[in-house]
Amino acid sequence: MPKQEECKYSKSHEWIHVEGDIATCGLSQYAQQEVGDIVFIELPKAGDKLEKGKQCAVIESVKAASDFYSPLSGEVTEVNEKLTDDPALVNKSANDEGWLFKLKISNPDEVNDCMDFSAYNEFIKTEGK
Repeated sequence: MPKQEECKYSKSHEWIHVEGDIATCGLSQYAQQEVGDIVFIELPKAGDKLEKGKQCAVIESVKAASDFYSPLSGEVTEVNEKLTDDPALVNKSANDEGWLFKLKISNPDEVNDCMDFSAYNEFIKTEGK
């Protein structure tokens, strides 16, 4: 899986890593630290069609439940089944074993709306909190 520096980020704290027309999506390192210990994740299903910026998953931590928004539009091709039994993988390894789902991108231009790692770091220092 990608390093944080190789990913793009949304303002709602999702990361994506694009290979061809497939994007792997997950919760940013910053966001998983903010939500705390994750105890349950409700993922979309393979075949679900997602719209950029719309809620597509729920992440529950010991603090609260949080919505996860699709960073891009497309069709879910795969979900990380390991999270069903061990949702804390997102806390342990947000950019590796803790990815949430893979998406076949329907609008490649949407990737341009995402921030690179340095822009995201600036964003969380100012607006993202």
